Amino acid sequence: MATVTVTNTPTEAATPQVDDLALLGLMQLVSPALPIGAFAWSQGLESAFELGWVNNEAELAQWIEGVLEDGLSRCELPLLVRLQTAWAEGDAIALAKWNDWLHATRETAELSDEDTRLGGALVTLLRNLELLPEPHLIPEEPGYITMFAWAAHKRFLPVRQTLLGFAWAWLENQLAVACKALPLGHTAAQRIIERLRPQLAVAVDTALERNDHELGPILPGLALGSALHETQYSRLFRS
Repeated sequence: MATVTVTNTPTEAATPQVDDLALLGLMQLVSPALPIGAFAWSQGLESAFELGWVNNEAELAQWIEGVLEDGLSRCELPLLVRLQTAWAEGDAIALAKWNDWLHATRETAELSDEDTRLGGALVTLLRNLELLPEPHLIPEEPGYITMFAWAAHKRFLPVRQTLLGFAWAWLENQLAVACKALPLGHTAAQRIIERLRPQLAVAVDTALERNDHELGPILPGLALGSALHETQYSRLFRS
């Protein structure tokens, strides 16, 4: 099966100014203040609280670490590698292929809706910032990962930094959900960050090495929780 070769270099020649602008662009892209509505989604975590699967700081850290290892490092992160490469090469066929593949991994209506709606919101934002790619390159119903990869490419980010930024934003979002719904104290959230920061780097390293035949999440518990969330009586989040 195919292996993606990654040079881990920005799209344009590296200079101090380009590096600084790329870093600032990454900070903008992963900011909780980015107006795409990511705060409204929990990716099944709220259901894990409701069902009693996650009840405290230790269990939350285990849950997040499991999703990182069996989800992000096998799905979203390696897909970002392929999608950012496809954007750099202007490969509309590859973009459509991996966008469709990603949609197929969303095992519930809520998870699919989350990816599509966040992708659409990011398209709207990029349009308003006059940063959209050529229309013929944008897949039908572009997902969030697909458009995140474009924004990273447009910011001249090295692929590794794209993956680290995405993983960091995901971790912060999960902890924000926990602070609202578990509830989890902010100091406890910082302890989890300290515990999992090295694991983010490991997940990125793993994702960069994955072959195509190794891709795909292994998260039956998350899928079940997400499905049950659709009929959860009282909830704060849309997934």
